[in-house]
Amino acid sequence: MLAATFSNIPVRDQHRAEHDVRSHNNLNRQKGYDLVCVGFGPASLAIAVALHDSGVEARVLFLERQSEFAWHAGMLLPSARMQISFLKDLATFRDPRSKFTFLNYLKSRNRLVAFANLGTFYPLREEFNDYLTWAAGHFTDYVRYGSETVSISPIIEGSRPVQTWNVVYKDKKTNAVSSLTARHVVIAVGGQPSIPPALRSHNLSSKIIHSSRYLQVPSLSLPNASQKVRIAVIGGGQSAAEIFEDLMSRYSKGKISLITSGSALKPSDDSPFVNEIFDPHRVNEFYNLPADVRKQAIAENRATNYSVVRPELLDRLYDKMYHQRLREPNEQNWDHQIVTLRRVTGAELINGKVSLQLKNSRTGDIESTASNFDLVIVATGYLRNAHVKMLESAEDLFAESPSSVERDYRIKFKDRAVAQNSGIWLQGCCEESHSLSDTLLSILAVRGGEIVESIFGKSTDRGSPAID
Repeated sequence: MLAATFSNIPVRDQHRAEHDVRSHNNLNRQKGYDLVCVGFGPASLAIAVALHDSGVEARVLFLERQSEFAWHAGMLLPSARMQISFLKDLATFRDPRSKFTFLNYLKSRNRLVAFANLGTFYPLREEFNDYLTWAAGHFTDYVRYGSETVSISPIIEGSRPVQTWNVVYKDKKTNAVSSLTARHVVIAVGGQPSIPPALRSHNLSSKIIHSSRYLQVPSLSLPNASQKVRIAVIGGGQSAAEIFEDLMSRYSKGKISLITSGSALKPSDDSPFVNEIFDPHRVNEFYNLPADVRKQAIAENRATNYSVVRPELLDRLYDKMYHQRLREPNEQNWDHQIVTLRRVTGAELINGKVSLQLKNSRTGDIESTASNFDLVIVATGYLRNAHVKMLESAEDLFAESPSSVERDYRIKFKDRAVAQNSGIWLQGCCEESHSLSDTLLSILAVRGGEIVESIFGKSTDRGSPAID
């Protein structure tokens, strides 16, 4: 177990602290942790940065199911750029003086001036991933990679309010099950790939992949680029459009189809006024709205985030479609097609290829695809309910539901069921109460600071931050 307090190892000296960390194993096993974060993606990484910057002295551990830090590794397409400003990094909006800002990362990589010459606020997605990985590398001693959390249970002591939680996790390599205790737990596991029920058949698993694994699938899953393959992409959002474009460039002899239930690919709205809905201070305003008004507001602003595509990508795709029209007036003969108003309702494997059953979104008519596909890529979003199963044994403590949280993201518990200096916090699954920004990078820095303040108090109450 990791034992040294979070702030007492200067960032530049963390790797030299391995002996000190190991020497405290028995102490931690007895005392447990002040904070355990389930998941070590951008949300938990922002908490780690806020903990470091505020000088918190606490026993902290992060449990991460992946074998190393990775952020959307399956979608790091070569030319894909971020859709938000680099200023919405892990620290800037909370404290622009932090060493964990994107600009300081550039300085450390000797690319600050060169990046400035680009004249853009939108770095390559590949570069932003490198920035996150760089930041995560400073906290290696506090992360247990390859550890999948199974359950989080209250430790009951008579009639007293719950003060401690038992966290059970599994080693992904050995399947060995272990447990630890913590006074505070943050669940930030991110979204789980959502695949339509019609495509979940086990015998289709090698032919159907989620967009999150697009660049990670085994080489055998993706056909040879020189062959005349048929590939279908299902979805109408940014990921689907990016993959569709990438496949067209990879498989010049292939037949690529983008299938969407909408009447057309629609542009995202990222105009300055609309973008203000993602401002950190807007969360307070949104949280205090009646539930029905919040639901309406999310519906009104879905075009900022769901089933929409960046305008510049739409222009490129339309240009490609136009070039086909120039050469071949009959769309049915095009190599690359965008099939609209079709929802996938079934699939079957025929001679090693996938036949899709499609339902017309307007008429309700059912049809099968004229040709079968070598591969189907599903870009239909994510589910954000993994915490529900983890917390099954705590259901009697909830005031409402496992997804109902206070403004500070702490789950609402029944009166006197859980001590005030204990609790469970949720990250990335609070859109209904905390607005569309909850699942995005936009508020990471500020929210990370809010979580630290909620658990450990304001920095002014703790004295000055630790100095490296």
